Amino acid sequence: MSLISKLSLANRAVVALITLIVGVFGFLSVGALKQELIPSIEIPSAAIVTSYPGASPEVVDQQVSTLIENAVIGLEGLESTTATSSTGLSVLRVSFQFGTSTTDATDRLNAAISSIESALPQDASPRVISGSFDSVPIIVLAVSADNGDNEALGAALEKLAPSLFQQVDGIRDIAVSGAKQKRLNLELNQVALAQAGLTQRDIATALSANGLVLPVGSLTDTNGSISIQMGTAVDTVAIVESLPLISSTPAAPGQPVVTIADVASVTYEDAPVTSIARTNGNESIAISITKTPDGNSVAVSQGVQDLIPELKTALAQDVTVVTIFDQAPFIQESIKDLTVEGLLGLGAAILIILIFLLSVKSTLITAISIPTSLLITFIGLQLADYSLNLLTLGALTIAIGRVVDDSIVVIENINRHLSYGEERRQAVLTAVKEVAGAITASTITTVAVFLPIALVSGLVGELFRPFAFTVSIALLASLLVALTVTPALCYLMLHRGVSFRNGDPPLVHWLKHRYEKLLRSIEGSAKPVIFTTLMAVLIGMAALPLFRIEFVPELREGHYIVHMTALPGTSESESLRIGAKVIQTIQSVDRVK
Repeated sequence: MSLISKLSLANRAVVALITLIVGVFGFLSVGALKQELIPSIEIPSAAIVTSYPGASPEVVDQQVSTLIENAVIGLEGLESTTATSSTGLSVLRVSFQFGTSTTDATDRLNAAISSIESALPQDASPRVISGSFDSVPIIVLAVSADNGDNEALGAALEKLAPSLFQQVDGIRDIAVSGAKQKRLNLELNQVALAQAGLTQRDIATALSANGLVLPVGSLTDTNGSISIQMGTAVDTVAIVESLPLISSTPAAPGQPVVTIADVASVTYEDAPVTSIARTNGNESIAISITKTPDGNSVAVSQGVQDLIPELKTALAQDVTVVTIFDQAPFIQESIKDLTVEGLLGLGAAILIILIFLLSVKSTLITAISIPTSLLITFIGLQLADYSLNLLTLGALTIAIGRVVDDSIVVIENINRHLSYGEERRQAVLTAVKEVAGAITASTITTVAVFLPIALVSGLVGELFRPFAFTVSIALLASLLVALTVTPALCYLMLHRGVSFRNGDPPLVHWLKHRYEKLLRSIEGSAKPVIFTTLMAVLIGMAALPLFRIEFVPELREGHYIVHMTALPGTSESESLRIGAKVIQTIQSVDRVK
């Protein structure tokens, strides 16, 4: 390994240029890295949900679940399937090998369904439902009209919000919920249906066969061309009422055509309210925004926040927009805290080096070597398409304490040889040669501890792979810097220094002396030392069951969810009254925003 140091000394200008390039690209990588709370994880599982109205569990299992499961079993990367059949519903849960993206899993399942769709019952309608950690909304906005007219506001938001917020890069889906919905109600007259020889299926057939507007061509003349469409949209109650019904049994000659109005009462009214959302006591409409797996959570959130004033202007009415959930502030705060802790650790390391080596130049060399190793790590993170998150930043914070070791060992040994009066070049080469094997073995051993974590399969591997990768790259970068950049800097900046007694600075000499006395004092007491060590290990192992086991630690974001279940028989109005009272009680607590 000392050969690398010889090459770096012989090509100091090249080393300086490469270090400068690494610094530039490292800083650019820091700005380009995505900011997330945790690494983006795609759970390779999905469910095929098939609705088959009116069918018994046995029929659903034989005609739906079994067919779909047989079609899915041969898919590449499939790990397991679980089918559940109930009245009118089939649910097939499918798990793929980790590393399979949600998009690939969904495409494979849709292809399998298409291959057997003709064999499924006509009324069976399968659909694939999949998701990942990225399915959780990045930001949720609550919009309420100041005049209380949320019905018109809901209609406007459903048209405006998707087109407006889709301008932000990295957004996958924009969902508007809470708006009052309209629906078409048909109250059937069973007597009239029976007299006309009709069934509910005949009405469903009439509704599905009408209302289609199809392009059939175009007409062109000297004035230009126009497109021709065939059919009429069913967009009014009157048109629905006038739709003719055709019975499966032949009608008697001269019998008048039966329409929907003859056998049913048609109304267009508000759909029943199943949930009500209130923000700060006002009824509101929610806009939930999710990002793509490659999207930057913080950038998406900031982009949405920047467009809120434009949303208010475009709605052409006085509205209040409240951010009720946003991942970005918590992510930014977490990253800020970890960054501050890392910088404090870096500063403390540099200060301790100054105290022990009593050399400003040696400290400056260390202050250059450590950031260089970290900047190389940032470049590696960007090339691997990882993000800045709690795990990667935690890995960097841990690595700072270890990154400094290699450079300190090299610098201290070079200083020691210079204090003996050796010529600079010879002192650098000799010092590096003496410690190169030791620091290489030490670094590779530590990497061997962390790197296997990246090879773990399953969810744990997906979660901790960025952590293991970050620590490993940081340590290998520190070894490379210690064997190339540090010797070159020592050659340029260090000279024959003050010759300390015994070749060491006073503090180092004092610590060595005390350590030697400690070793001599326990030289004849091996058994007590071994006994104490074994007892410490046993006590530590005994304490393991006392620790809680969690997937991730509890995150305190300042948000609380209160669930309330009313007694059976409680009316809707009474439930709303109780809920409003609970909200008022919560709002009366100090520090509630």
